[in-house]
Amino acid sequence: MIQPQTHLNVADNSGARQLMCIRIIGAGNRRYASIGDIVVAVIKEAVPNMSLERSEVIRAVIVRTCKELKRSNGMIIQYDDNAAVVIDQEGNPKGTRIFGAIARELRQLNFTKIVSLVVDEIVITILFVYSDDIVYFLHNLVQLTSKCTGSSK
Repeated sequence: MIQPQTHLNVADNSGARQLMCIRIIGAGNRRYASIGDIVVAVIKEAVPNMSLERSEVIRAVIVRTCKELKRSNGMIIQYDDNAAVVIDQEGNPKGTRIFGAIARELRQLNFTKIVSLVVDEIVITILFVYSDDIVYFLHNLVQLTSKCTGSSK
């Protein structure tokens, strides 16, 4: 659960390192944001000589929260940190790489560009593998191995 004044790590290489949530974008006066929600944030810490600077107001998508995420099949996912990905007005990520694990729910919320930029795709599916997810797991494993070896299978 992310609320205003919450500090977030940045999970991409856009140039920001840490954000502070200012406002949650959505219906009316929302109090909390969770995975997949868009927030307005200010950059608290940034990498020198990059396009994003400190105290710049930006939009970001929440990709990890310390609060548990409950799926309909009974699986509960909890991350170690609160993290977000910096996006532009159209919803495209400003960075070219995304680090760390992200939830599969982002694909269902039409953030497919963010999901496709994840460096460690295998981490998404290795959390828990159920019988109906084995095909998805094997598909991601083949994609990851082809990225690492440079082959195109």
